[in-house]
Amino acid sequence: MSQGSPFRFRLERVRALRERQKEMARDQLAQAAQRLAGSQGRMRVLDARLERVRDEQRRIGEEATEIAVSELQARQAYAEHIEAQQHAGAGEVARCEADVAVRRDALGAAAREQQTLERLKERQSAEHSRELAKAEGASLDEVALDRFRRSAA
Repeated sequence: MSQGSPFRFRLERVRALRERQKEMARDQLAQAAQRLAGSQGRMRVLDARLERVRDEQRRIGEEATEIAVSELQARQAYAEHIEAQQHAGAGEVARCEADVAVRRDALGAAAREQQTLERLKERQSAEHSRELAKAEGASLDEVALDRFRRSAA
């Protein structure tokens, strides 16, 4: 190694790639979390809608007014339709939760890989600095020894 050479991390491209992968994993996790929040929001809307339909059905039943069978059937069909949407929505929420978990794990793995390369870079940089200091010390010792020899002669 030449004296005074700047430190060059040989795995810099790999480190930069790992950093980009970590950023992509972070973005993917954020997108998955947004999808999960959207699914949960849709579920809250469906829950509220179904609750309103059930409340209305109870109210109609308590009022004891005449109501056509076809209207009761239509109301029941609508309630069942909302329940089916809820069931599908619950599946969507579960898939989104699983996706968030997978993305979170991927981000953790990417962060660990990138951090490992950062620590390696720091260690190699410190080692390079020690070697430069050692070489500089040896050079100064040699200069001092030459001066001592000249003054002794």
